[in-house]
Amino acid sequence: MANDKKKLTVNDIKNKKIKGEPIVMMTAYDALFAKIFDDYADIILVGDSLNMSFHLKKETISATMEMMLYHTKAVCAGAKSSFILADMPFGSYSDERSALKNAMKFFKLTDVDAVKIEGGMKNVAIIKRLCEEGISVMGHIGLMPQFSKFEGGFKIKGRDETEAKRLMDEAKAIEQAGAFAILLEGTINSVAKQISDSVSVPVIGIGSGADVDGQVLVWSDMLGFFEDFKPKFAKRYLNGAELVRQSVQTYANEVKNRIFPSEEFSYKG
Repeated sequence: MANDKKKLTVNDIKNKKIKGEPIVMMTAYDALFAKIFDDYADIILVGDSLNMSFHLKKETISATMEMMLYHTKAVCAGAKSSFILADMPFGSYSDERSALKNAMKFFKLTDVDAVKIEGGMKNVAIIKRLCEEGISVMGHIGLMPQFSKFEGGFKIKGRDETEAKRLMDEAKAIEQAGAFAILLEGTINSVAKQISDSVSVPVIGIGSGADVDGQVLVWSDMLGFFEDFKPKFAKRYLNGAELVRQSVQTYANEVKNRIFPSEEFSYKG
């Protein structure tokens, strides 16, 4: 399928909420898959989830700036029309100065369109500072993978009124700070709907129900390549790992039995 979409901008993404158009977002970590997804995605996220699904670590925390810049460059090379968003890795935005320095690396060294920052009230000032410098930012609240060790695992959010109110206050503060959108992860559906209805910027959900402005999935969960565990919210649209195994097994058998390469795949002098 040829991609005839125009390059999406931050205003295009914000306008989708106004028009009631659901936003399609997915992750990618390399140019090959980014090029395929470019036909269908509004936003491609170079997520620090790559630390788990690409590098097979147990968490996202050990992802580095060097890793994120490398994969972001690759994704930008493959995707030409989708809006490209990159995760700021753990430890890269501990204060305004480091956040600005590292965010500028993404903008100077890659063709990224925006960065994403995990955290609520603590990071509102950082988001505001980046936006003042012309750096588009998506906030990330709810379940935050970079906080998994601190919280003792991946905990669903919004289970009581106090937590629901805190999430609502965080979303409004992040919007006020200038973020163009919010990612809301692992949050009770009814709370996610209230948050989406209460802010004017798009709210993208992952494990937060259908009543938000868009959805994101990690590509290796969505296509069945990551098999270590399957999150409840991750629908598999393909048994990718099994299909690859079958194809590789066929190739290996053909080589061992001298079936490949046949004359069709050989040069003749």
